[in-house]
Amino acid sequence: MTSLLPGSSTALTGSGDRHDARHRRPLVLVAALGGIGAALAPLLVCLGVGVVGWFLSDAGTHGTPRGGLRVGALGWLMAHGSGVHVDGVAVTVMPLGITALVAWTIWRLGHRVGDSVSGHGPDADRIADGERDWTVLVATTVFTVGYLVVTILTLRMAGGADVGLAGGRVVLWAIALCLTAGFAGIATGSGRAAIWAAYLPAAARAAGALALRIVGGYLILSTAVFLVALAVDFDTAVNVMSRLHTDAGDATTYTALCLTLVPNAALFAGSYLLGPGFVVGTGTLVSPSLVSIGPLPMFPLFAALPGNGPTPAWTPYLLALPLLLAAFVAARRQRRNPTLRWDEGALRGCAGGVLAGVLLGLLTAIAGGAVGPGRMRDFGPETFDVLVHAITAFGIGGLLGGLAMTWWQRRASREASLDSEA
Repeated sequence: MTSLLPGSSTALTGSGDRHDARHRRPLVLVAALGGIGAALAPLLVCLGVGVVGWFLSDAGTHGTPRGGLRVGALGWLMAHGSGVHVDGVAVTVMPLGITALVAWTIWRLGHRVGDSVSGHGPDADRIADGERDWTVLVATTVFTVGYLVVTILTLRMAGGADVGLAGGRVVLWAIALCLTAGFAGIATGSGRAAIWAAYLPAAARAAGALALRIVGGYLILSTAVFLVALAVDFDTAVNVMSRLHTDAGDATTYTALCLTLVPNAALFAGSYLLGPGFVVGTGTLVSPSLVSIGPLPMFPLFAALPGNGPTPAWTPYLLALPLLLAAFVAARRQRRNPTLRWDEGALRGCAGGVLAGVLLGLLTAIAGGAVGPGRMRDFGPETFDVLVHAITAFGIGGLLGGLAMTWWQRRASREASLDSEA
């Protein structure tokens, strides 16, 4: 199966036995250890941060190290959608910073598992002849089981009646992460993803790659907008910290908590740029055309919110940013992968933009949740409206970018032809 891997050292050197053993390690054992390691790696980071946070709080004079470990475990479980209940108040917002770390770890270890078991199953020629290949499916299943073992043990050790964890949601999130990031990593590392992609039309592959780049670029843009908004009113954030009467240790721990929520804030900013905006409590709205908010808890990141009341005349023009970004990314992508056909350029750009809108809508759906009692149970972007606006803006932007670059490449091709004839 090492023949599936580009630039395989086996194919180049001919020392097949030595290199083949590296890619034919015991599938069940390697996949199980990969799943366990993918769960343990970020969990240990969270446990370490929890202990450090306990020590920084009054030099550890309150509570015990076990309490710090439990807080770290709860943070890891919240990243899997567990939520917590504090004095009967539900907090269901997922710290997407930790969730992103978990997903990246699953992908990376899944990739290593895929590389280690790539020698199992039929080779590329036999797969092309129609022979069934169960390597990725079996490895992903065992990987998921290993991940679930750690997840369930963590639930048993960190759970309790005082926190009210949603164990079912944690298990479902663990399975979803393994079946997406884990499956993708194993398929890529084993070389199967390249084989499967070869059966797709070129336009479909180009649209998928474009969609990922649009989403990535838009998240960078949204994060930048959030950070600029926070910097503009940074004095308010500092004032919130001072009113909480935090010392250096507490401020450090609180800052680390805020950092885990920056991806959430970026998605909130993204929904703002698209137009629908988001709510920070029942009956509120933050959008480029209207800002209506009430009293808010003292939390530093809320300093990035615009002022209550009428919005400046320039804020509605921010709605052009998603469309312009999609057009720029589509044009740049097609510059590297050119086409002279109008229909293909339009299809790549439009399909990639629409798919990017769907992906952003899915991410937006998990950005919000309950953050307190009463009206603070409603906190987050307007998911369906964001989905519709994202599909429209990214689809039109991708279409315009694809057509513009197709025109440019056709023009350059005609000029090159005239120059060669001359």
